[in-house]
Amino acid sequence: MQNIELLAPAGNLEKLKVALIYGADAVYFGLPGFSLRSRASQFSRKEITEGAEFCRKNNKKFYVALNIYAHNVHIDNLGIQLEFIKKIKPDGIILSDPGILRMVKKTLPKIDVHISTQANVTNKEAAKFWRDQGAKRIILAREVSLKEIKEIKKAVPDIELECFVHGAMCMAYSGRCILSKWMLGRSANLGDCAQPCRWKYHQNKNQKNDKLKVAGIVDDKNRFEIDIEEDGQGTYLFNSNDICLIENLGELQAAGVDSFKIEGRTKSVYYVAMVVRVYKKVLRALGDNLDLRKLKQLIKEQKIELEGLSNRGYWKGFMFQEEPPHLFNEASKEASLMFVGIGLIDSVLKNSKIREVFVHNSFEKGDLVEVVTPNEIYKNKIIRIQVEPGDDLESAHGGQDKIFKIKFDKKIKGFFILRKKI
Repeated sequence: MQNIELLAPAGNLEKLKVALIYGADAVYFGLPGFSLRSRASQFSRKEITEGAEFCRKNNKKFYVALNIYAHNVHIDNLGIQLEFIKKIKPDGIILSDPGILRMVKKTLPKIDVHISTQANVTNKEAAKFWRDQGAKRIILAREVSLKEIKEIKKAVPDIELECFVHGAMCMAYSGRCILSKWMLGRSANLGDCAQPCRWKYHQNKNQKNDKLKVAGIVDDKNRFEIDIEEDGQGTYLFNSNDICLIENLGELQAAGVDSFKIEGRTKSVYYVAMVVRVYKKVLRALGDNLDLRKLKQLIKEQKIELEGLSNRGYWKGFMFQEEPPHLFNEASKEASLMFVGIGLIDSVLKNSKIREVFVHNSFEKGDLVEVVTPNEIYKNKIIRIQVEPGDDLESAHGGQDKIFKIKFDKKIKGFFILRKKI
């Protein structure tokens, strides 16, 4: 079987580096105002340049998303963005708008074009169309089945196929949603979705007619009222489960998928690291032709790791043409393990029992934590907590913008993440 690319989200520079350290072959990120995660585009141009250099130094690829559906104001400002992209030389540009495609082909003819999932490619003729426009890769719509992937690859073998294997699903058609624009004036198709599908809706107690009204709740504030035929129980009306295809990577590989994509530019650095780590382990096992019994056991173990992360319940998407389930009772399932800290990149002190840690959530001296490296997970005890030598602390807390020097019971080599049971 062909080598499969594992493609990870990079919401900021830290996530970019961590994704690659934990096993991603490539990362994708957007430019502010031009990608479908506008509030996740936390890169300055200086950071993007540093990220590009980090990718090249480690022989990894990176793709830039320009996948909004543009209006004239965006087109008028696109030239400046393309000049910057020319300087950083990405391995591909992700887009969906024909106007942006035309300008990219004119300005950057040597950079590969990837057609965004937002273009909703669900059939072989659409794949042929985009190939004929010069696209190298198509990011398939999430609504495509495994059978249809095989048919598309057979009909268009000379184009790469990218497929989402993990992350959020949209209750609308591959993100073509108008709820956010209708309710709050924030357009999902310009990368500014407020995710009203995830809100909790409850009966409005102040209704003055016979119609039942429900109000969307975000941060305990009523945001929008809707007439609806429902009972008075609180419910998440549109909250689709997350996709998880960890058990089906072999089938997707055999169907001709060239790149496995993880969704999550707005997720935490811990989430990105863990999901990338899990999928990379299974991909390596597939590449090594691991015994089927051992492979199933490995996948079972790695699925448990995924279930320990915050999620909305997992399902297999539309791969097997099933109706999508929804998580009606809650916004998401709580994680069983808490991300508490991350070792600074390139910051190994002389004694590797003492490491510099950026703290995200609190822990105390004497706590037994789990150390997660790209290759292993093991328990380690916190012996001492310091910021400066001599100022021994009983605990460390996130949000202080300080680097803590932590002494552990066992040595830690290389990059690591710390977590503990909730």
